[in-house]
Amino acid sequence: MTAPISSHPTVPRSALPFARLRQRLLPWLVPLALFVLWSVASAHHWTSKQVLPAPALVWQSALELAAGDLWLNLWISLKRLLGGLLAGVGCGALLGAWLGSQRLAERMILPTFTALAQVPTLAWIPLFMLCFGIGETLKLIVLIKAVIVPVTLHTLVGVRDAQPRLREAAQVMGLSRGQRVRLLVLPAALPAFMAGVRLAVSAGWASLLAVELLASSEGIGYLMVWARQLFMLDIVFVCIGVIGLLGLMFDRGLSRVERRLVFWPHPAIAQLRAGSAGRQRWLAWVLPVALLALWQSSAAQGWVNPQLLPAPLAVARSVLAGFADASLPLAVGISLTRTLGGLIIGASLGLFCGLVLGLWRPAERVLAPTFSALRQIAIFAWVPLITAWCGLGEPAKWAFVALATFFPMLVAAQRGVAQLPAQLLEAAQVLRLSRRQRLLRLVLPGCAPYLFAGLRVALIYAWLGTIGAEYFMPSNGGIGSLMIGAQQLMRMDQILGAMLLVGLTGALLNTLGQFFERRATRWRHA
Repeated sequence: MTAPISSHPTVPRSALPFARLRQRLLPWLVPLALFVLWSVASAHHWTSKQVLPAPALVWQSALELAAGDLWLNLWISLKRLLGGLLAGVGCGALLGAWLGSQRLAERMILPTFTALAQVPTLAWIPLFMLCFGIGETLKLIVLIKAVIVPVTLHTLVGVRDAQPRLREAAQVMGLSRGQRVRLLVLPAALPAFMAGVRLAVSAGWASLLAVELLASSEGIGYLMVWARQLFMLDIVFVCIGVIGLLGLMFDRGLSRVERRLVFWPHPAIAQLRAGSAGRQRWLAWVLPVALLALWQSSAAQGWVNPQLLPAPLAVARSVLAGFADASLPLAVGISLTRTLGGLIIGASLGLFCGLVLGLWRPAERVLAPTFSALRQIAIFAWVPLITAWCGLGEPAKWAFVALATFFPMLVAAQRGVAQLPAQLLEAAQVLRLSRRQRLLRLVLPGCAPYLFAGLRVALIYAWLGTIGAEYFMPSNGGIGSLMIGAQQLMRMDQILGAMLLVGLTGALLNTLGQFFERRATRWRHA
């Protein structure tokens, strides 16, 4: 019997060290090329040093900042982040565990909680600024809002989905309630909880930078705004690098903690179940009606300042007046135009780059590490740089929204290609399909679930990015600009009405994304 002939060429042992060295050097090609281009552009004065400072100046500024203001502002930001994470994760874990273990509480509270979560954290900032000022309380409240949502929802899913499977085992083993929680429920819910914590850290870090850019006199975000106002982009570059390194450290640190805590095989994280039993749907309206009644009573009895909490009828009249004079529909229309324009640009580029990385192995080895490093930079850290390069007009807003949508689509496309079954590639070879036919007939249909899931996330990021762009880049229209203007005029009724529209629009965009995903992938369920 003859041995099978290998289809891969044999690599000599002497070439192995060089192959390993080449694999290690490939990820550094793009950063090195960008650094060389940056150095040449600065040396030949292709751009102004106020727009693109020389690498030597950035390095000198980094050394000067490291000896002074950088560590002080960074410590202030990290202290704020730690306080918000401790409060938000603790409250979210307790709330999620309670909702997951009590079916009645879930049916009564979860719909209201989910509805409030539809309003992005950014949209709450004008309201929080009027209620809590611009001091440390504002930062803490914003962080808790950003952190508590993902932790609560993931903990709820982990605890709830562990109950049916483990209840019978607990009864057979004769465990007490405390033993059941400690030995069965908590370990089963830990994977979902850790996933929520990872999302919470990312959301909290981005939200902290946003509020420091808007209203702060200390912190890494304030340092970036101060440097941008003086056109000292060398300091902005240093801050962006520090934020990226911190993001990488957070991601790697949480990954290690998760690997040490969750070391056993576990199924994929479940999703929240839509709807409830037909005869019990009325339970979802108990909490909203009670809160509305309490709100109306507080306003009628004068328990709170009407400037801080106007009556529900005042908010309704403000919304109706906004629709009557077309100011609200016009503002939402302007914002949606920016959302969809930036989404088309960013998602298209993300889809193209993701397919290239997934289908072409050399491109993945060279480009993937650079994209992965850039992903660690919180989105709002790019605001000072984008405004310095693109100004404050529409191109800057579209660029910011496009950047917000680029990475979700890139990751979705790359993972979709990586998850394609090997049978598809064999079918393409058997059918002798060209690259274009293989892409259109096999790759894109096979990646459709990942692509539309990424598109749905990109829609959410596009809407969030639009509101942020309108906050940080003054404009003549848009729902974000309307909210900032209302906050400066102390018009709480307009802020609450705009928040309602922001939440409804975000929910509508999410629903549209789910609809298109179901339509495009209905063949998978046939």
